[in-house]
Amino acid sequence: MKHLLSTALIITASSLSPGCKEHSPAPGTPAAPASPVASSANRHIAVIPKGMTHEFWKAMEAGARKAATEIGNVEIDYKSSAKEDDTQTQISLVQNFVSTRVDAIVLAPLSDQALVAPVRLAGQAKIPVVITDSPLAAQVGKDFIAYVGTDNYKAGVLAGKRMGELMHNQGTVMVLRYAESSASTRQREDGFLNTMTKESPGVAIIDPPQYAGSDVTGAKRAAENMITAHMDKFQGVFCPNETTTAGMLIALEARQLAGKTQFVGFDSQPRLIAGLKDRKLMGIVLQDPYKMGYIGVKSAIDYLEGKTVTQNVDTGATLATPDNLETPEIQRLLYPLAQ
Repeated sequence: MKHLLSTALIITASSLSPGCKEHSPAPGTPAAPASPVASSANRHIAVIPKGMTHEFWKAMEAGARKAATEIGNVEIDYKSSAKEDDTQTQISLVQNFVSTRVDAIVLAPLSDQALVAPVRLAGQAKIPVVITDSPLAAQVGKDFIAYVGTDNYKAGVLAGKRMGELMHNQGTVMVLRYAESSASTRQREDGFLNTMTKESPGVAIIDPPQYAGSDVTGAKRAAENMITAHMDKFQGVFCPNETTTAGMLIALEARQLAGKTQFVGFDSQPRLIAGLKDRKLMGIVLQDPYKMGYIGVKSAIDYLEGKTVTQNVDTGATLATPDNLETPEIQRLLYPLAQ
């Protein structure tokens, strides 16, 4: 999509010419800060989530668009693959946005490894990248300008502490994992499991791990397989994201086990909120995707205007339970699109 450039950028456009080697950044180096621009300058920001259908990504989009509206003269191009396991499409999206020369990219990487090369490609093209939601196996300040998202390990610790309270240091817990390539959920799982080992050593964790895949249907299928394999052998369940939590809840309801099993999950959507109200879920760790989108876009614009950007922004994690469900802060996180 064609976008307007400020007068200052037009004057310096020759510095982007492949023939001017003295202006070409070293491989892996993000874009240098642009000179401050007039308020009338238009900016084109690509925001690439992991998917488009889940409530989480809808909230991130709302936050990104709110930031653009507040700043003014900022165009948001919000695109992703249809499913959260299509890493190749996400790679292609980054490459395409680099080719069309957007001003900046805000990216929630599907793979902490596979997206490193495309992000470095953006840096070579002097297009700054903000990583959000899920870490990238690269260096902040060198390969990308900032990380804006949940401290996922701490969020997993929060879930582990809640499960420990519910289990009273006895019984067995199933963990339905998300995907091996997802750094964010892997860190949550690690935080949960390490906390259970240290603080609730009397609780056993069922092995080997089961992975749910990218959607609720796959998660439900994996949950059903786990329940069948371990029927009458577990008293607790942990799931690290929206799809695994929803799929497990459906499977537990089908077996009349919902409400009889100590269940701690992640993220907000109508089915999970209803499950919390009915005490079928005893805890949901809530992130703040709205804030991720908002600060992600703000950080990109600040960088382009030569302002100081915080390299690591923890957008927080909060535990919702049936008992604190109606508090204002929990309501804000449960219904981010109402902001």
